[in-house]
Amino acid sequence: MLALFNSINSAVCGALGINTYLQGVIIMVCINIIAVLGMSVLTGFPRLFSFGNAGFMSIGAYTAAILTVKFNVNFLLAIILGALFAGFIAFLLGSITLRLKGDYFLITCLGFGECVRVLFNYTKNITGGSAGYPGIPAYSNVCVVLAFFAAWRFIHSKYGRNLTSIRENEMAAEAVGINAFRVKRMSFVFSAIYAGWAGALYGGYLMYIVPSSFNLAKSCELIT
Repeated sequence: MLALFNSINSAVCGALGINTYLQGVIIMVCINIIAVLGMSVLTGFPRLFSFGNAGFMSIGAYTAAILTVKFNVNFLLAIILGALFAGFIAFLLGSITLRLKGDYFLITCLGFGECVRVLFNYTKNITGGSAGYPGIPAYSNVCVVLAFFAAWRFIHSKYGRNLTSIRENEMAAEAVGINAFRVKRMSFVFSAIYAGWAGALYGGYLMYIVPSSFNLAKSCELIT
């Protein structure tokens, strides 16, 4: 399966006359698009700003890397597990923090992202610490079309309409029976899954990850 995806990717790039450098730029753009699609669902609808999505990217990246390197898990499965684990952490974090109002939620997410980076920086036996985690299989499947379609379906579903209602008037939405807290948490988890997905692809493409790649500047980049 991996060989098939790689051969198709090489064939398409060869047919279009795309050189290796340009191909790398396109892959990095598409990986960042996946992460930003998740941010757009979180920020564009319930108006929640998170400076912690780089932390979720790192969770997805390190989870997929460890599974493939140490446990020889298929990379496609490792991507799914990395994204789901990032979503699980977001579910736990959102259950605690999403009742906060205004800037307090943003500050909490910022602190979470930095805590994750520091944790990976000092768990040398597991993540390689500040020296980074090498030896990741050289594979990256650009899934931006699938990510865009899934986000589009989510936005145009019942849950997406609930998000739009909360964005327009949260009090009115709750008055007609929409649980604003649960819907916000769902969008937060959705955003984290996309970030974890992008992080796993990022590690697979570069074959090497380091905690400093997922710092506050990365979260700011995604917000921008």
